[in-house]
Amino acid sequence: MLYQLYETQRAWLSPFAEFASASSKLYSHPLSPFAQAPGAQRVAAGFDLMHRLTKEYEKPAFGITSAHVGSTEVVVQEQLALEKPFCRLLRFKRFTDDAKLLTKMRAQPTVLIVAPLSGHHATLLRDTVRTMLQDHKVYITDWIDARMVPVEAGPFHLDDYVHYVQEFIRHIGADDVHVISVCQPTVPVLAAVSLMASAGEKTPRTMTMMGGPIDARKSPTAVNNLAMNKSYEWFENNVIYRVPPNYPGAGRRVYPGFLQHSGFVAMNPDRHLSSHYDYFLDLVRGDDDSAEAHRQFYDEYNAVLDMPAEYYLDTIHTVFQEFALVNGTWKVKGQPVRPQDIKTTAVLTVEGELDDISGAGQTEAAHDLCTGVPKSKQRHYTLEGAGHYGIFSGRRWREKAYPEIRSFITQYDK
Repeated sequence: MLYQLYETQRAWLSPFAEFASASSKLYSHPLSPFAQAPGAQRVAAGFDLMHRLTKEYEKPAFGITSAHVGSTEVVVQEQLALEKPFCRLLRFKRFTDDAKLLTKMRAQPTVLIVAPLSGHHATLLRDTVRTMLQDHKVYITDWIDARMVPVEAGPFHLDDYVHYVQEFIRHIGADDVHVISVCQPTVPVLAAVSLMASAGEKTPRTMTMMGGPIDARKSPTAVNNLAMNKSYEWFENNVIYRVPPNYPGAGRRVYPGFLQHSGFVAMNPDRHLSSHYDYFLDLVRGDDDSAEAHRQFYDEYNAVLDMPAEYYLDTIHTVFQEFALVNGTWKVKGQPVRPQDIKTTAVLTVEGELDDISGAGQTEAAHDLCTGVPKSKQRHYTLEGAGHYGIFSGRRWREKAYPEIRSFITQYDK
């Protein structure tokens, strides 16, 4: 019922959003007589802010059409490498007419970035992809909004996530790929590689885990506390709803994106209120660069997807309540998850000093599980001054975290 009410509200607000957008242009366009009225800039700024607060945010595009390899700019094309009902494996293929540079690019390491399925779209890692393209061949998992997946496609569990990751690794080539998992997928990626090792399969050359809840008991955050203090039944009864009839996935049980977004905002309401007020002031002052930076951030931040209910509830139960991975009790389709069976894959963990989503030590705990990997092939890096998003996006990511990851991958790409 709540999902239907939300859709009704969204439909009701849509005309107001369009009205606000048109009114903002009416009071700001240089050829409009209204733009010459006293206080026109403030009126335009107010309508613009109203438009952004009431509009619907669609999934943004990656929009990566070029990259720098050394001092040379090359063309980048987004390609579909593999398609599954709940995920697309994308490749960002680089092109150049320079034969010498092409030979260099072909010899560079191949990286699979496993994006989180935790509310936002994979485009949240746009900066991660763009930066990695400087020195790597890059693939990324692009998770599909569950409301767009027909019920006929069946359910999607955490076990299915693990098998998707395995299939993507095999598709690229396990002995030729370096896997990077950001936030939530650190757990299923570690499980996927563990199961491959247990089965005697080849495993990736390296595995980099960034800001994820390998052991959510360490330095618990507000996110961890909510998951641990509420029962499984509470989550099932209070955050799971069926997709309304106006979507391809009508009838599918999901954790709706709008509820997740409300939770994101509720974690730091003062920060978001201040950001929107600053945006209003930037518009009044005519600070176009700051206003555009705000738009770009919130175009991404406000675009959310629905998660399959089975996957979300499995994650709550397995990762945050049973701690099955660190307790050694997790089984995927009957097969025990044994990180100690990993022998040849080098392991790097990355944490943000100020991460308020995955607390200190949660990701580093992977080293205690991967006892089969020689200590010489294990490394941990804490990014000082960085919050959760800072470890994979922004200046600190580009200038500090990325060089560490690049060096680690280069060391074992032999």
